Amino acid sequence: MLEQQLVNALALGCVYALFALGFTLVFGVLGVVNLSHGAVFMLGSYLALEAVTILNLPLWAAILVGCATAGIAGLIIDFLVLRPLRKRNSPHLIPMIATIGVAIAVNSAVQGIFGADNIRFPPGIIPEDAIEVGKVHVTAIELLIIATSIVLMIALMIVLKRTQVGRALRAIAESPKAASLLGINVEGLFLTTSFAAAALGGLAGVLIGLYSSAVFPLMGQPMLHKGIAVIILGGMGDIRGAMIGGLFLGFAEVLSVAYVGSTMRDAVAFGLLFLILLVRPQGLFGKVLERKA
Repeated sequence: MLEQQLVNALALGCVYALFALGFTLVFGVLGVVNLSHGAVFMLGSYLALEAVTILNLPLWAAILVGCATAGIAGLIIDFLVLRPLRKRNSPHLIPMIATIGVAIAVNSAVQGIFGADNIRFPPGIIPEDAIEVGKVHVTAIELLIIATSIVLMIALMIVLKRTQVGRALRAIAESPKAASLLGINVEGLFLTTSFAAAALGGLAGVLIGLYSSAVFPLMGQPMLHKGIAVIILGGMGDIRGAMIGGLFLGFAEVLSVAYVGSTMRDAVAFGLLFLILLVRPQGLFGKVLERKA
């Protein structure tokens, strides 16, 4: 039924958008494509799961643990890897390669600690009852994903557009050196951005772990590929583009499974993305950069 598929697509697209928000925030402010974001996504899911199973915390507290630990991981990555490279004015390719190494190290460490098998959150942690609107069934986890994602997307847009911190971040995105001359604490906001972006990634990890009932060490890898696709589709560094691109990919995947076939899920979704980029190479909200001779 189309209405049911649209609800499923909205929930999945919201997770993609939430993941891509953190991804594009780092690129927009730090100018880095952080390829360890998928590992941070996975780390948040594992830590929330451990908080539930070992510490017996309620779900809301476990989600906070997952977000906080993912945010701290983002701070550590920035402090130990990205910050030294910024001070050396390293080319853009170097941080990308460095974060690939970080992702491999984190994935290997988690696999060594928890094993390679799929694990899941305990049954009953989220009510299994569904709200029925006509013939549409909306589960508690879908409501949680949609409500959380929409609230955080709106909040992030307000912070970036209406607050002093948002104006400072936009100034840094234009020119860190000029922002520093204006008295803006550039390094402090770099750290804040790294924490916030990683926390968003960790939250997306917890939500997708609950939604799919599968937590495993390499779960961040396909999400990373989709996150890259989303921010390219939406426009590199654009928050609106990350939100709309995530929703587009979610709808494309779910509807292709429903009406084309599960084996064609990624082919249809990425094929549509490719066609859109043929028409608009800079993405939906990206700017065209002129190359001067």
